[in-house]
Amino acid sequence: MSCLVFISPWHGVASAVEVESWSEEKQGVYVLDTRNFDSSLRDGKVWLVEFYAPWCGHCTRFAPTYEHLAKKLHHKQKVSSNERKVNVAKVDGDKERALSSRFGVRGYPTFFLVDGWTVRQYDGQRTIDNLVDFVLTEYEEVDPVPFLFGPFGPMGQTRSVLMRTGTYAMGMYEGLTEKRGMKPLMAMAVLCAGGTFVGLVSIMLLGILFLPKVKSD
Repeated sequence: MSCLVFISPWHGVASAVEVESWSEEKQGVYVLDTRNFDSSLRDGKVWLVEFYAPWCGHCTRFAPTYEHLAKKLHHKQKVSSNERKVNVAKVDGDKERALSSRFGVRGYPTFFLVDGWTVRQYDGQRTIDNLVDFVLTEYEEVDPVPFLFGPFGPMGQTRSVLMRTGTYAMGMYEGLTEKRGMKPLMAMAVLCAGGTFVGLVSIMLLGILFLPKVKSD
């Protein structure tokens, strides 16, 4: 069972719930966010990534088990040099909405095994033994997420850009209405005008950049 969530650029009730901070990195579990996600995954290792939300009861109860899982995997790697090397990480999906959209996360907790551009989603029971078996051997029995719709493909990247754009636009809207005292309709008009201007300029620049050049004899 997972905590279902509707991911949107607007801050809903869930993000307003005050919970204990999850920002501290636990032993054996890496904390990833938009700033370090791609750079961390370029190290050539395999990553088991959990998308969680601080307000999700299932995530909170599973947190100690996930830490134990990381220690168990690291212990296996130290004992045997031939063991498959897997890093264990977590992402606050409620805070990192662009990453959640990029992976198509629909509920918490959700687990992905990332090996380069190959991504597999884990749908089994949340137990240490089942997860260990999945990341070490049974992952081969799970079909990867199609690259086109995956987090590293065009659709995943597009979802991420749209989410970041929506979040940025909402931040500007709140700034105009709350800090500058602008009326909601006026703030929306300003944002629409600004978005239209940026879009037109971008189209013009792309047109100039890819304009066919006349060959001279």
